[in-house]
Amino acid sequence: MKKLKVNSQPPTTSKLGILAIERRKHPRFVVELPLDYCRVDGSEIYGGIVANASEGGLLVYLPERLDVGQVLQIQIFYVKDLEFNMIKGLARVVWSDLAARESWGEYRYGVQFLSIGEQEFGKLIHLLKEVGK
Repeated sequence: MKKLKVNSQPPTTSKLGILAIERRKHPRFVVELPLDYCRVDGSEIYGGIVANASEGGLLVYLPERLDVGQVLQIQIFYVKDLEFNMIKGLARVVWSDLAARESWGEYRYGVQFLSIGEQEFGKLIHLLKEVGK
């Protein structure tokens, strides 16, 4: 018969984890807002959904495949105090996740604002503050 050595000390296990460092300049806010967009070099208008927003850009779901670097004219729609509002601007596709829902005809993109008027930016800031409450 073999004798087993019993260790009175519990086994040590090291815990490994992943450290994620946030590189964004602006906090994101989860929203679900309709969006219309048009390629700057095109004329056809498409619809999409804004999934989150910040002062610097948006996470959007769009119905077509776009290239990183593509510039879009965007219009974000929302209702405030029973009044229909819109935020207009120019944005560039900075990343894409084409596999996200490609089979459903939905593509996920990160877009960064290139140009947004002062009044439009004020609307965006006010909207984000309302969402953040």
